[in-house]
Parts: sequence; C-alpha cells; structure tokens
Amino acid sequence: MSTGMIIAVIVIVAVVVLVAAILTLRARGRHGGPDLKRRFGPEYERTVARHDGDTQAAERELAERVERHGGLRERPLEPTERERYADRWTAVQERFVDAPREAVAEADRLLAEIAAVRGYPDGGRYEEQLAALSVHHADHVDGYRRVHRVAQDGAAAGANGSGAGTEELRTALVDARALFDDLIDTGGTAGRHRTHAHAGAASADGDGDGRRAGGTDGTRSHAWSFGKSHPKES
Repeated sequence: MSTGMIIAVIVIVAVVVLVAAILTLRARGRHGGPDLKRRFGPEYERTVARHDGDTQAAERELAERVERHGGLRERPLEPTERERYADRWTAVQERFVDAPREAVAEADRLLAEIAAVRGYPDGGRYEEQLAALSVHHADHVDGYRRVHRVAQDGAAAGANGSGAGTEELRTALVDARALFDDLIDTGGTAGRHRTHAHAGAASADGDGDGRRAGGTDGTRSHAWSFGKSHPKES
C-alpha cells in the first residue's frame, strides 16, 4: 500500500471517530440533562452548586456515578434484621435527649452499617458509599451527608465543646431518618429513582408511603417527637 493510501485511510478513520464523538456528545446534550435531573432530583442541584454552577461538570460527575453504581442490586433485609435496625434507631433517638453528639455519631455508624449490609460499599469508603447511595436514594442521601458531617465535626471538636449545636444535630438526625427508612424498607425500592415531585407528594403524617404511620411491613412505627422532652447539650 502506498504512503498516500495509508494517509487517506488514517484521515478517514479519524473523521469517522470525530463524527461519532460529536454525535455522542449531542445525544448526551439532548438527553443527559433531563434524565439526570429526573434521576437525581435535589442531588442534581446540589452537585451543580458544588461545581459553582458548571452544569456540564456536574453532569459528568453524576453520569460517572451512574456508570459505577447503576447496576448495584440491593440485598433485601430479613424481617428480623429490619426490626433489629429499627430498634437500634429508636435507641439512638432516645439517647439524643441526654447525649446528642454521641447519638448523631451512632446514627452515622448505623447508616453506614445498613448500607454495607444492603450491598453498598462499606462505610470505610464513605465517599464511594455516598456516591452509590445517591444513585439509588437520591432524594434522601443528603441526610446521610449531613449527619456524617456533624458527626465528624463533633469528633474533631473533642472535649472542647465546639462543633454543631443541639438544633443542628437534631436537624441532621431528623434528615438522616428518611434515608434510614428507605434502607430498611420492605421491598428495598422506596428511594430508587424517585423524582423530587414524587418524594414531595408523601405527606408528613404518613399518607405517602406509610412508614411514619405504621411501618412498611405492618410492624410498629418508630416515630420521633421532640415535643415531650428537650435534649441536653453534650
């Protein structure tokens, strides 16, 4: 084959590759944004904000999360496991009254443990575990992020008493409860790929998915009210 022919073949191959790349980028531009917004809901907006409004960078990150963790299949929990975890969460809530920082730290560890049991990366790889959870529980993953952050801040503060205040700790724990409920849900699909609108449709009194009113599997609910007691600063 002559040198000219070789050059021609190389040029043709390069053009084909370039056209394919352009078509792929255009397809992502048409479908990636809306699809990712629907899949990630509020997590999409948080990711865009973290990238200082750079939508393309945020979508690249979210698309990579889906590529890495989209195929994950959650291991169902046995009824006895769900009940045991529910009892442990109730204990965390009760402990909050006298030791809010310790209770939040325990909630952080409990969420990491349940996620690992259900098939997510273990808690020792927090960022990877969080990314995987965001793919399948996008509406509620920020509750885990918040409770982990204040737990870590409390650990770093140590005995000097600095760190999050009681109200911030309480809010973090309440927000984390939503992910906890998703993770111990009977079918293991309560938080999968829900849109923000769907998540907002469930009312606070349990008219949505039933967990707050009576539990997903007919067991007792573990509702939490702060109206009966006031947590002490730890």
